Amino acid sequence: MVTKVNGVKRAAPAQSSKGNNAKKSKVVKKLPSPPPESEEEEEESEDEDLSSDEDIEASSEDELDELDDDEEEEEKDELDDLDNDDEDKVDEDKDSDDEDDDDEEDKDKVVDPNKKSSKEQHAEQRKVLAERKLQRKSGVEVQQIKNLWEKLRITKPTPPKQVRDKLCDEVWELSKDVILDLVLKHDASRVVQTLIKYSSKERRAKIIDSLKGNFYQLATSSYGKYLLVKLLHYGSKESRGKILDELHGKLRKLMRHKEGAYVAEDLYVLYSTAEQRHQIIREFWGAEYAVFRDSGKGKNVLEVTKESSEKKQLIMTNLFGTIKASVEKGSTGFQILHAAMKEYVSILEDNVELHDTQIRDFIDLLEEQFAELVHTQEGAEVASALIALANAKERKVIIRSLKSHTEELIKNEHGNLVLITLFLTVDDTVLVHKSFGQEIFTKELTPKLIQDKFSRRPLIYLLKGLDGRYFSPSVKKALTKYEELAYKKTSKKPQEQRRQELVTKALPLIYKSILSNESSEEFSLDKILSNNFVSQFLSELILTPTDNEEINEKYRPELVDAIFDKTIKGDIREDYHLVNKGPFITRLLKAIIQGSEYKWNPESKSLQVNANIAKIPATGTEFAVKVADEIIEKLKDWTTGQGAFVVISVFEVLQISSEAATFKKFKKELSKYKNLLAADKDNKGGQLLLTLLK
Repeated sequence: MVTKVNGVKRAAPAQSSKGNNAKKSKVVKKLPSPPPESEEEEEESEDEDLSSDEDIEASSEDELDELDDDEEEEEKDELDDLDNDDEDKVDEDKDSDDEDDDDEEDKDKVVDPNKKSSKEQHAEQRKVLAERKLQRKSGVEVQQIKNLWEKLRITKPTPPKQVRDKLCDEVWELSKDVILDLVLKHDASRVVQTLIKYSSKERRAKIIDSLKGNFYQLATSSYGKYLLVKLLHYGSKESRGKILDELHGKLRKLMRHKEGAYVAEDLYVLYSTAEQRHQIIREFWGAEYAVFRDSGKGKNVLEVTKESSEKKQLIMTNLFGTIKASVEKGSTGFQILHAAMKEYVSILEDNVELHDTQIRDFIDLLEEQFAELVHTQEGAEVASALIALANAKERKVIIRSLKSHTEELIKNEHGNLVLITLFLTVDDTVLVHKSFGQEIFTKELTPKLIQDKFSRRPLIYLLKGLDGRYFSPSVKKALTKYEELAYKKTSKKPQEQRRQELVTKALPLIYKSILSNESSEEFSLDKILSNNFVSQFLSELILTPTDNEEINEKYRPELVDAIFDKTIKGDIREDYHLVNKGPFITRLLKAIIQGSEYKWNPESKSLQVNANIAKIPATGTEFAVKVADEIIEKLKDWTTGQGAFVVISVFEVLQISSEAATFKKFKKELSKYKNLLAADKDNKGGQLLLTLLK
């Protein structure tokens, strides 16, 4: 048994030891407390796009409200340190006690009368901790400032402006001489952030002046970086210029720093003018451009590299070195880095044969991380260019890295163009379809995609190619450039053959995904038809010719019949009728009524038979007759509003079709309402009908 006198532990008697066979308990050392989750969340939230004052204020309040938890964690860590000695003593006692025989455990233990209770020990430790904090540099000021800040940061209820201004004045008076000491501490930094948020423009300028010369230190500090972002957000144009001027020449170094990369990203994306962005990117060219800010001004990277081979080699080396270091640091997703990559790729594109080795190295660096490029315009351009320049083996790796991000890729404004580039350039259409087609063309995803302006574009490309109605001239120019690059390096198949192979595999899946949602509350046909983009897509889908018998005999007729039931049947006088939703429904019906049989001649301004074009089943004259038979008994209701334009389409098709009997009957019934149409001058469709009847 261990004997204790006045809290001093003595060695156990020799006979109680069992030598090497003595039973010993396992001692579990207390690990240091992990960093509070709130700090990690705060770092992530502060790095996000601060696109509006409201967003910033919201994120700031969330960040500041987490202070209490952070302080409790910090205090707990320090208390744990103070507890270490006591815990070691307890562990030693436990080891010694476990060495005693089992029968000795029942004996009475001697209790130290001078030993303090756990509550008393923690109270004493808290007191020591508080004294330690006060003894730190600016400790007294920090404690006073934090007491004021607790009142300043209250939001429920929000203090009156006069009270808040007074609190800001008091905080400023205490902090103005020790501002640099405060901003590098995690809790005091939040106080200064709040002060910046609620202070006047003049005081913000004073804070920036007091921190001048220390902006790089702030940018590389775990807590100071948040303050610097606040200064950029709430600061004036002049103050942002001061920060950028001081960081000039150090941005390339910041991009290689774990904390500093976030500041460089925000500075480039959110707070720089177009000219300043060019200045920032020029720093990546090399030391000359980092030191002399006007060097290379007004020129792009290609113009500078063509001045001399030495400059070209130096710039390429510096760009690749910075990009590689940043990628290895985990900064691949940063837009500022994508802009630097775009500079490097533009040099590679200029002479793909000469730069083949550099192209292979660059693709090898990024091929596993392509998903982090596609969410920005610059990154998407880099990804598309590298896909075009990659060989077959490299493309397989790139496709594998993007496959697990298919939904995010196609929904992204810029990422969908990367997917189109894959469709345009990869000869292995079986691999492309297996990797992306089977993920995209599902009943859960396809109805969502065709309702969005951007995500439907890869599907439109499969149906119509780079049709000018859906792709702007600038987008077509960029995609055509990638296609040309691909044919220089790897691609061999004719473009139309590649697209036909893809669309042949995709069409059955698209039809199935739309038709299988008829019982769905969210994606039923009458729900999605209310969307303009869906109506456009369905018209292109139905009018896409194919040799697939299953589509021609089953899926297309089934879809056309479903559209007929939703748009032609029912009482058109009711507001909820789909034809009354807008002109896009009328345009869809017009496209199906004309089908591939007829086309509009802009010169004669009339509908003509489209010769030498295969008829698409379930469309054209067949559908026009079906519509005429359905609405002839209620033609009066269909001659007003959007319905009148459907009647016009039916009339024009029947007039030049072989269905003379149906046309005669339809015209005779329509003529009954000539006087009614003539009286309604505001009915644009009715007036056009009147013209046709003359």
